Formats: sequence, structure tokens, C-alpha cells
Amino acid sequence: MRYAFAPMEGITGRALRELHAAWFPGVDCYCLPFLSPTEVHQLTPRQRRELEPGPLGYDRLLPQILTKNPADFLWCAGALAELGYGEVNLNLGCPSGTVVSKGKGAGLLRDAEALDRFLEAVFRDAPIPISVKTRIGLEDPGEFGPILRVLARYPIRALTIHPRTRREMYGGGVHPEAVTLARETLSCPICCNGNLFTRKSVQETETALPWLSGLMLGRGLLADPALVTRCKGGERSRKALLGFHNDLCEAYLGAMHPNQAALPKLKELWMYLCLLFPEDGTWKRMRKCKTWSEFYPLTQTLLKDRPILPEADFARINQSSAVYPGP
Repeated sequence: MRYAFAPMEGITGRALRELHAAWFPGVDCYCLPFLSPTEVHQLTPRQRRELEPGPLGYDRLLPQILTKNPADFLWCAGALAELGYGEVNLNLGCPSGTVVSKGKGAGLLRDAEALDRFLEAVFRDAPIPISVKTRIGLEDPGEFGPILRVLARYPIRALTIHPRTRREMYGGGVHPEAVTLARETLSCPICCNGNLFTRKSVQETETALPWLSGLMLGRGLLADPALVTRCKGGERSRKALLGFHNDLCEAYLGAMHPNQAALPKLKELWMYLCLLFPEDGTWKRMRKCKTWSEFYPLTQTLLKDRPILPEADFARINQSSAVYPGP
């Protein structure tokens, strides 16, 4: 079973990916947060820095493209091929309101005929193989059948399914029957994503769907960075957790303003990482911090002194007023 780290915009940037791989072995592929090409057809310096393969190499990185325009997709795929990438991923899953309203991400699932025209154009001229990440529809799981019939017409390298509709966002359960339907309809490898928060949930999915080519984990790996390590027989250590976190802090502080940029970015990570520790009011205090000097000592208190739960407590998400975006 291959394990992929899901792309999460604003969180899983280059520093986090490289440090996670250094401290927690086991992830086979790190998916890059989506590129949304414009008509300018030019990669920005920031995008180029994020796309540098670094120690992971091209084989362990998968760039993702978010667009509804075939010409923009083909330009971006060509630019990525020139950089050295051997595969690109088409995003048909992003449920953000602003994305969907523009017909991108999950918005491309609204009209199966329009999706067919888009795919025909990009697969006809694509310079490198294309994989796809998708939801199972906009409003109803019943939409997935026609979507799959469209996807079946094209040489998709692999399909990753988040078995929820756009309306369901990230709440409630998933629809495993949609993943089974995909296997019955398509010949490409199939990967599953969604609600893989604990070692038990990963093992249960692997047992129920043993034919899957892989699993993609997002929020589960942010809450427990050692989750894949543990699923492959390793252990979680406090030393690795502390080292990963503090190396990441050092990388952020070396690249951005501590209060204006590094602090918000680290808070995004701790929305999940706090779930690995018993609730004692510390995260509530952390959320209210205005400066790095207030925030950082609280992270050290948790990482060095507090007990670590056997599994991240994702039940607490529903009790928080914070927004928890995920893959």
C-alpha cells in the first residue's frame, strides 16, 4: 500500500514536506498544493521555489493543477514537465465556495458533458501523464456514476477519490460504496482519501478495500505526523515530534515575519496538532496569542511536558469554532 500526504493550501508547503520526510519515514508521495494558472502563463518566483524538488526528488512529489481552462492546464503541465516532473494531478475535488463558483475544482463536476470536453482537450495534448483527484459529485452521491463514465474514457494514470460530495464538505461520514463503484468502472489504480485519522481507520480501510493502490492522508498526518510511520510498523517518539516542530519553526522564522506570517502559519498546523494532546485549555490560549513570543512557549509546554494521546482526538473538531479545512 502506498501512502500519500494530501495537499493542503497554506499548510503543506515545501518546508513542512521536507522536514516531515526527514523526521517521519514512510510517506511515499507528497502532493503539492494546487497551482492555479492564469492567462499570463508564467510561474512566479515563489511558485518556482515551491516546485524545487529538494531532497525529496521529483519521484516523491506530485504537483496539482486547478483550472477549468484546457489551454491553461496544458501550459502548466508543460511547464512542470520542463522542470522535471513526470506526472501532474488534476484537481476535481476542491470544495471552496470561491473555487466552485468559478467552475474549478469540484465545480467541474457540475456538468458531465462539460467535464468530458475539458478532459478530451487536455488528454489529447498533455505532455506528461495525468492523474485525477475528485469528489463524488456536487450535491448527491448519485452523481458519481455519470462522472465515472466520463473518466473511463481517458487514460488516467490514477484516480484518488474523496468519497464525499461538495455539499458535505469535510463533515460526517464518507461513502465507501463510491470507491467500490469506481473500481467496477475504471481500469486505473484507485486511491482513497477522507477520514483517515487514526491507525485503526487506516487499517480498517485497507481491510475493507484490499485492492486499493494507495491511501491519501491529510488532516490525520497533521494531527499525528507519525501516523504513516506507525501504520508501517514504526513508533511515534516525542523526540521526533519536538524536532520536527522546532525545525519547522526555525524554517518559518528564517523566511518570514514572526508575528505577521510565521505565527498564523503555525497556528494553522496547531489546529490539528493540538488534537494529539489532552484538552487542558492550552490550545484555547494559543489561539488568542498575538505574538510569536507568547505562542512558542506554549507549544513547548505541550510537546515537552504533556501526555501524548494514543490517537489524535478528532471528535474535538466539532466542538471548536475554528474552521478545519482538509483534503
